[in-house]
Amino acid sequence: MSTTPKRVAIIQARMSSSRFPGKVLAPLGGLPLIVFMVERVRQARLVDQIMVATSTDSTDDPLAHVLAEHGISCFRGNLNDVLDRFVQCARASLADHVVRLTGDCPLMDADLVDRGLSELAKGGVDYVSNVAPPSYPDGLDVECFTMQALETAWREAKLPSEREHVTPYLRSGVSGIRVRNWSGAADYSALRWTVDHPDDLHHVASLIEACRPTEGKSTPVSFDRFDLFRAIERHALGAGASHLRNEGLLKSLAAES
Repeated sequence: MSTTPKRVAIIQARMSSSRFPGKVLAPLGGLPLIVFMVERVRQARLVDQIMVATSTDSTDDPLAHVLAEHGISCFRGNLNDVLDRFVQCARASLADHVVRLTGDCPLMDADLVDRGLSELAKGGVDYVSNVAPPSYPDGLDVECFTMQALETAWREAKLPSEREHVTPYLRSGVSGIRVRNWSGAADYSALRWTVDHPDDLHHVASLIEACRPTEGKSTPVSFDRFDLFRAIERHALGAGASHLRNEGLLKSLAAES
């Protein structure tokens, strides 16, 4: 008899961002940014559990405290070996299928999380994402993979970039890991909806404000990505600041080369 795999969304987050320290607790829509994001991910129908994976470093104590205040499950592990932290979190949650999200994406769309898990459940693949190549706005990146593939990466990934950024080894397709990518109907990859710099936070806040209903205010669950697209057109909002996509990974790869 087949059983439904346990599907866990793991959001990696830390306070010690080099470009925007403390961004995951920055106020957004009346909530700490990480809480705003979790509320959006909670709308995913196929996710059984949400975990935030942060570090045991004292700098992440405030983050762990806020998560506890809001009843959000938190796992704490290695600060620098994020792949190890991620694996230990997935093991602790008894995950079979894992969704990797990063804590600087407060506009994450639950529909895309479900899409990734659905693609993974079709079988014949160990890792599926919408990031290689990207077609969605920066900030809507979703990566889904089996626990077995994650364990393979944990055992075999050696490069610092592979340990720090979790999935480069998985995406490479080595060790027999079967990879699939899905793309959107149109290419919106030039839009920036992530928060990696202070000016990103201002832009994301303006997008949320533009989605405000006639009465009241926007909440984390009162709009989806299509509302955001319409708001951008209606209010002639720009694409966002011109920062590089995946800036941290690019920096790591440059250091290795």
